[in-house]
Amino acid sequence: MSTKLRHDWTRDEVLALFDQPLNDLLFQAHSLHREFHQPNSVQVSRLLSIKTGRCPEDCAYCPQSIRFKTGLKEEALMQVSEVLEQAKSAKESGASRFCMGAAWRSPKDKDLPTLVAMIEGVRELGLETCMTLGMLNDEQAKVLAEAGLDYYNHNLDTSEDYYQDIISTRTYDDRLQTLECVQNANIKVCSGGILGMGEDKVDRAGLLMQLANLQRHPESVPINQLVRVAGTPLEKARDLDPIDFVRCIAVARIMMPASTVRLSAGREQMSDETQALAFFAGANSIFYGERLLTTDNPVESQDQALMSKLGLATC
Repeated sequence: MSTKLRHDWTRDEVLALFDQPLNDLLFQAHSLHREFHQPNSVQVSRLLSIKTGRCPEDCAYCPQSIRFKTGLKEEALMQVSEVLEQAKSAKESGASRFCMGAAWRSPKDKDLPTLVAMIEGVRELGLETCMTLGMLNDEQAKVLAEAGLDYYNHNLDTSEDYYQDIISTRTYDDRLQTLECVQNANIKVCSGGILGMGEDKVDRAGLLMQLANLQRHPESVPINQLVRVAGTPLEKARDLDPIDFVRCIAVARIMMPASTVRLSAGREQMSDETQALAFFAGANSIFYGERLLTTDNPVESQDQALMSKLGLATC
Protein backbone atom coordinates (compact mmCIF):
# COMPACT_ATOMS: atom_id res chain seq x y z
CA MET A 1 0.00 0.00 0.00
CA SER A 2 1.59 3.23 -1.14
CA THR A 3 -0.58 5.69 0.79
CA LYS A 4 0.69 6.66 4.22
CA LEU A 5 -1.89 6.64 6.99
CA ARG A 6 -2.04 10.06 8.62
CA HIS A 7 -2.86 11.02 12.19
CA ASP A 8 -2.12 14.74 11.97
CA TRP A 9 -5.05 16.23 10.06
CA THR A 10 -5.91 19.89 10.59
CA ARG A 11 -9.42 21.30 10.44
CA ASP A 12 -8.55 23.47 7.45
CA GLU A 13 -7.33 20.43 5.53
CA VAL A 14 -10.50 18.50 6.28
CA LEU A 15 -12.74 21.43 5.33
CA ALA A 16 -10.81 21.71 2.06
CA LEU A 17 -11.75 18.09 1.32
CA PHE A 18 -15.42 18.82 2.00
CA ASP A 19 -15.26 21.89 -0.26
CA GLN A 20 -13.96 20.08 -3.35
CA PRO A 21 -16.23 19.71 -6.38
CA LEU A 22 -18.18 16.50 -5.82
CA ASN A 23 -16.67 14.71 -8.81
CA ASP A 24 -13.13 15.45 -7.63
CA LEU A 25 -13.96 14.33 -4.10
CA LEU A 26 -15.54 11.09 -5.31
CA PHE A 27 -12.62 10.36 -7.63
CA GLN A 28 -10.08 10.79 -4.83
CA ALA A 29 -12.12 8.72 -2.38
CA HIS A 30 -12.86 5.91 -4.83
CA SER A 31 -9.23 5.73 -5.94
CA LEU A 32 -8.15 5.18 -2.33
CA HIS A 33 -11.00 2.73 -1.81
CA ARG A 34 -9.66 0.62 -4.69
CA GLU A 35 -6.11 0.83 -3.33
CA PHE A 36 -7.04 -0.48 0.12
CA HIS A 37 -10.17 -2.60 -0.41
CA GLN A 38 -12.02 -4.89 -2.79
CA PRO A 39 -14.12 -2.27 -4.64
CA ASN A 40 -17.17 -4.46 -5.20
CA SER A 41 -17.35 -6.22 -1.85
CA VAL A 42 -19.52 -5.22 1.12
CA GLN A 43 -19.07 -6.64 4.62
CA VAL A 44 -22.35 -7.57 6.32
CA SER A 45 -23.09 -7.37 10.06
CA ARG A 46 -26.20 -8.08 12.10
CA LEU A 47 -27.07 -5.96 15.15
CA LEU A 48 -29.08 -7.18 18.14
CA SER A 49 -30.27 -5.23 21.18
CA ILE A 50 -29.38 -7.57 24.05
CA LYS A 51 -30.72 -5.15 26.69
CA THR A 52 -33.23 -2.50 25.68
CA GLY A 53 -34.31 0.79 27.26
CA ARG A 54 -33.95 2.52 30.65
CA CYS A 55 -30.61 4.05 29.73
CA PRO A 56 -29.77 6.89 32.17
CA GLU A 57 -28.03 8.99 29.50
CA ASP A 58 -29.74 11.89 27.72
CA CYS A 59 -28.45 11.48 24.15
CA ALA A 60 -30.92 13.64 22.22
CA TYR A 61 -31.29 11.17 19.35
CA CYS A 62 -31.87 8.02 21.38
CA PRO A 63 -35.27 6.39 22.05
CA GLN A 64 -33.67 4.21 24.75
CA SER A 65 -33.11 7.08 27.18
CA ILE A 66 -35.22 6.86 30.33
CA ARG A 67 -35.62 10.65 30.09
CA PHE A 68 -37.76 10.56 26.93
CA LYS A 69 -41.27 9.20 26.37
CA THR A 70 -40.93 7.23 23.14
CA GLY A 71 -43.15 4.23 23.88
CA LEU A 72 -40.19 1.88 23.69
CA LYS A 73 -40.71 -1.50 25.31
CA GLU A 74 -38.03 -2.10 27.93
CA GLU A 75 -36.31 -5.49 28.01
CA ALA A 76 -33.83 -6.94 30.49
CA LEU A 77 -30.51 -8.49 29.47
CA MET A 78 -31.22 -11.45 27.20
CA GLN A 79 -30.34 -15.03 28.02
CA VAL A 80 -27.22 -16.36 26.34
CA SER A 81 -29.19 -19.08 24.55
CA GLU A 82 -31.52 -16.47 23.00
CA VAL A 83 -28.59 -14.43 21.73
CA LEU A 84 -26.94 -17.49 20.19
CA GLU A 85 -30.14 -18.39 18.35
CA GLN A 86 -30.17 -14.91 16.85
CA ALA A 87 -26.49 -15.26 15.94
CA LYS A 88 -27.16 -18.54 14.13
CA SER A 89 -29.91 -16.85 12.14
CA ALA A 90 -27.56 -13.97 11.29
CA LYS A 91 -24.92 -16.36 9.97
CA GLU A 92 -27.49 -18.20 7.87
CA SER A 93 -28.58 -14.89 6.31
CA GLY A 94 -24.99 -14.11 5.26
CA ALA A 95 -23.66 -11.95 8.10
CA SER A 96 -20.00 -12.32 8.99
CA ARG A 97 -20.09 -10.20 12.15
CA PHE A 98 -22.61 -10.22 15.00
CA CYS A 99 -22.97 -7.01 16.98
CA MET A 100 -24.60 -6.91 20.42
CA GLY A 101 -25.78 -3.68 22.03
CA ALA A 102 -26.91 -2.98 25.59
CA ALA A 103 -28.53 0.27 26.73
CA TRP A 104 -26.22 0.96 29.67
CA ARG A 105 -24.13 3.91 30.81
CA SER A 106 -21.53 1.23 31.44
CA PRO A 107 -21.73 -2.51 32.18
CA LYS A 108 -21.82 -3.76 35.74
CA ASP A 109 -19.23 -6.30 36.77
CA LYS A 110 -21.99 -8.79 37.65
CA ASP A 111 -23.03 -8.82 33.99
CA LEU A 112 -19.56 -9.58 32.63
CA PRO A 113 -19.80 -13.41 32.90
CA THR A 114 -22.97 -13.35 30.80
CA LEU A 115 -21.34 -11.07 28.24
CA VAL A 116 -18.28 -13.32 28.12
CA ALA A 117 -20.49 -16.35 27.47
CA MET A 118 -22.20 -14.47 24.61
CA ILE A 119 -18.87 -13.55 23.04
CA GLU A 120 -17.50 -17.08 23.32
CA GLY A 121 -20.69 -18.63 21.98
CA VAL A 122 -20.90 -16.33 18.97
CA ARG A 123 -17.24 -16.91 18.13
CA GLU A 124 -17.82 -20.67 18.25
CA LEU A 125 -20.38 -20.18 15.48
CA GLY A 126 -17.63 -18.73 13.29
CA LEU A 127 -18.77 -15.12 13.46
CA GLU A 128 -16.78 -12.03 14.36
CA THR A 129 -18.06 -10.37 17.52
CA CYS A 130 -18.80 -6.75 18.35
CA MET A 131 -20.36 -5.20 21.45
CA THR A 132 -21.53 -1.74 22.45
CA LEU A 133 -22.14 -1.47 26.19
CA GLY A 134 -21.38 2.15 27.03
CA MET A 135 -18.26 3.31 28.81
CA LEU A 136 -15.57 0.80 29.78
CA ASN A 137 -12.67 0.89 32.19
CA ASP A 138 -9.35 -0.88 31.63
CA GLU A 139 -10.30 -3.98 33.61
CA GLN A 140 -13.61 -4.45 31.82
CA ALA A 141 -11.92 -4.04 28.45
CA LYS A 142 -9.35 -6.65 29.46
CA VAL A 143 -12.09 -9.14 30.40
CA LEU A 144 -13.85 -8.66 27.05
CA ALA A 145 -10.54 -8.98 25.20
CA GLU A 146 -9.69 -12.22 26.97
CA ALA A 147 -13.11 -13.58 25.99
CA GLY A 148 -12.15 -12.96 22.37
CA LEU A 149 -14.17 -9.83 21.54
CA ASP A 150 -13.15 -8.67 18.07
CA TYR A 151 -14.69 -5.15 17.98
CA TYR A 152 -16.03 -2.65 20.47
CA ASN A 153 -18.40 0.06 19.25
CA HIS A 154 -18.34 3.44 20.98
CA ASN A 155 -19.33 6.33 18.72
CA LEU A 156 -18.14 9.88 19.26
CA ASP A 157 -21.43 10.98 17.63
CA THR A 158 -20.31 14.46 16.57
CA SER A 159 -17.56 17.03 17.02
CA GLU A 160 -16.30 18.02 20.44
CA ASP A 161 -17.67 21.54 19.92
CA TYR A 162 -21.21 20.40 19.09
CA TYR A 163 -21.29 17.51 21.54
CA GLN A 164 -22.71 19.55 24.43
CA ASP A 165 -25.79 20.34 22.32
CA ILE A 166 -26.55 16.60 22.04
CA ILE A 167 -25.46 15.01 25.34
CA SER A 168 -24.91 16.31 28.86
CA THR A 169 -24.63 13.15 30.95
CA ARG A 170 -21.15 12.16 29.82
CA THR A 171 -18.29 14.16 28.39
CA TYR A 172 -16.42 13.91 25.12
CA ASP A 173 -13.34 12.99 27.11
CA ASP A 174 -15.29 10.10 28.67
CA ARG A 175 -15.87 8.73 25.18
CA LEU A 176 -12.24 9.18 24.18
CA GLN A 177 -11.11 7.47 27.37
CA THR A 178 -13.24 4.42 26.55
CA LEU A 179 -11.70 4.25 23.07
CA GLU A 180 -8.26 4.38 24.68
CA CYS A 181 -9.17 1.52 27.04
CA VAL A 182 -10.39 -0.54 24.09
CA GLN A 183 -7.28 0.07 22.01
CA ASN A 184 -5.01 -0.65 24.99
CA ALA A 185 -6.75 -4.03 25.35
CA ASN A 186 -6.05 -4.75 21.66
CA ILE A 187 -9.74 -4.86 20.74
CA LYS A 188 -10.55 -3.38 17.35
CA VAL A 189 -12.41 -0.06 17.58
CA CYS A 190 -15.71 0.65 15.86
CA SER A 191 -16.40 4.37 16.19
CA GLY A 192 -18.15 6.95 14.05
CA GLY A 193 -20.95 9.45 14.29
CA ILE A 194 -24.45 10.58 13.38
CA LEU A 195 -25.26 13.11 10.68
CA GLY A 196 -28.40 15.23 10.57
CA MET A 197 -28.55 16.30 14.22
CA GLY A 198 -28.31 20.00 13.38
CA GLU A 199 -24.53 20.02 13.09
CA ASP A 200 -22.77 21.91 10.31
CA LYS A 201 -19.89 21.09 7.97
CA VAL A 202 -17.34 22.28 10.53
CA ASP A 203 -18.73 19.79 13.06
CA ARG A 204 -18.57 16.94 10.55
CA ALA A 205 -14.99 17.88 9.82
CA GLY A 206 -14.25 17.96 13.56
CA LEU A 207 -15.73 14.50 14.08
CA LEU A 208 -13.70 12.90 11.29
CA MET A 209 -10.54 14.75 12.35
CA GLN A 210 -10.92 13.42 15.89
CA LEU A 211 -11.31 9.84 14.63
CA ALA A 212 -8.48 10.04 12.09
CA ASN A 213 -6.08 11.61 14.59
CA LEU A 214 -6.44 8.82 17.12
CA GLN A 215 -3.23 6.90 17.75
CA ARG A 216 -4.73 4.11 15.64
CA HIS A 217 -7.54 4.66 13.17
CA PRO A 218 -10.76 2.89 14.13
CA GLU A 219 -10.88 -0.37 12.22
CA SER A 220 -14.58 0.27 11.58
CA VAL A 221 -16.18 3.70 11.09
CA PRO A 222 -20.00 3.71 11.08
CA ILE A 223 -21.55 6.80 9.49
CA ASN A 224 -25.18 7.07 10.61
CA GLN A 225 -27.96 9.27 9.33
CA LEU A 226 -30.25 10.41 12.14
CA VAL A 227 -33.42 8.35 12.46
CA ARG A 228 -35.93 10.76 13.96
CA VAL A 229 -37.95 9.17 16.74
CA ALA A 230 -41.07 10.75 18.23
CA GLY A 231 -40.51 11.75 21.83
CA THR A 232 -36.81 12.52 21.46
CA PRO A 233 -35.51 16.10 21.34
CA LEU A 234 -34.44 15.59 17.70
CA GLU A 235 -37.78 14.29 16.42
CA LYS A 236 -38.22 17.41 14.28
CA ALA A 237 -34.66 17.76 13.04
CA ARG A 238 -34.33 18.99 9.46
CA ASP A 239 -33.80 16.53 6.63
CA LEU A 240 -30.17 15.85 5.75
CA ASP A 241 -29.15 16.57 2.17
CA PRO A 242 -28.14 13.22 0.59
CA ILE A 243 -25.14 14.80 -1.15
CA ASP A 244 -23.88 16.12 2.19
CA PHE A 245 -24.12 12.59 3.54
CA VAL A 246 -22.18 11.16 0.60
CA ARG A 247 -19.52 13.86 1.00
CA CYS A 248 -18.97 12.74 4.60
CA ILE A 249 -18.56 9.10 3.51
CA ALA A 250 -16.00 10.19 0.92
CA VAL A 251 -14.01 12.34 3.35
CA ALA A 252 -13.99 9.51 5.91
CA ARG A 253 -12.59 7.19 3.25
CA ILE A 254 -9.84 9.64 2.30
CA MET A 255 -8.81 10.29 5.90
CA MET A 256 -9.00 6.66 7.06
CA PRO A 257 -8.31 4.70 3.88
CA ALA A 258 -7.64 1.32 5.49
CA SER A 259 -10.72 1.38 7.76
CA THR A 260 -14.05 -0.23 6.98
CA VAL A 261 -16.61 2.55 6.52
CA ARG A 262 -20.10 1.36 7.41
CA LEU A 263 -23.21 2.78 5.80
CA SER A 264 -25.14 2.45 9.03
CA ALA A 265 -28.43 3.70 10.52
CA GLY A 266 -30.84 5.65 8.35
CA ARG A 267 -30.67 3.51 5.21
CA GLU A 268 -34.42 2.94 5.40
CA GLN A 269 -34.82 6.61 4.44
CA MET A 270 -32.17 6.54 1.68
CA SER A 271 -32.82 6.00 -2.01
CA ASP A 272 -30.97 3.32 -3.96
CA GLU A 273 -29.14 6.14 -5.73
CA THR A 274 -27.88 7.65 -2.47
CA GLN A 275 -26.65 4.28 -1.27
CA ALA A 276 -24.98 3.59 -4.62
CA LEU A 277 -23.10 6.90 -4.39
CA ALA A 278 -22.11 6.08 -0.80
CA PHE A 279 -20.66 2.72 -1.87
CA PHE A 280 -18.73 4.42 -4.68
CA ALA A 281 -17.47 7.03 -2.19
CA GLY A 282 -15.98 4.29 -0.01
CA ALA A 283 -18.65 2.70 2.18
CA ASN A 284 -18.06 -1.05 2.32
CA SER A 285 -20.16 -2.36 5.20
CA ILE A 286 -23.86 -2.49 6.11
CA PHE A 287 -26.17 -4.03 8.68
CA TYR A 288 -28.50 -6.78 7.43
CA GLY A 289 -31.90 -7.27 9.02
CA GLU A 290 -35.08 -5.22 9.30
CA ARG A 291 -34.19 -3.98 12.80
CA LEU A 292 -31.12 -2.29 14.20
CA LEU A 293 -31.19 -1.73 17.96
CA THR A 294 -34.67 -0.18 18.08
CA THR A 295 -35.15 1.46 14.66
CA ASP A 296 -36.05 0.15 11.21
CA ASN A 297 -33.60 -1.09 8.61
CA PRO A 298 -34.21 -2.35 5.05
CA VAL A 299 -35.36 -5.99 4.90
CA GLU A 300 -32.74 -8.45 3.67
CA SER A 301 -34.50 -9.10 0.37
CA GLN A 302 -34.41 -5.36 -0.38
CA ASP A 303 -30.67 -5.21 0.34
CA GLN A 304 -30.02 -8.33 -1.71
CA ALA A 305 -31.85 -6.78 -4.65
CA LEU A 306 -29.79 -3.59 -4.32
CA MET A 307 -26.51 -5.50 -4.11
CA SER A 308 -27.47 -7.48 -7.21
CA LYS A 309 -28.41 -4.30 -9.10
CA LEU A 310 -25.06 -2.71 -8.24
CA GLY A 311 -22.99 -5.87 -8.82
CA LEU A 312 -21.76 -5.92 -5.23
CA ALA A 313 -20.87 -9.11 -3.38
CA THR A 314 -21.51 -9.46 0.35
CA CYS A 315 -19.05 -11.04 2.75
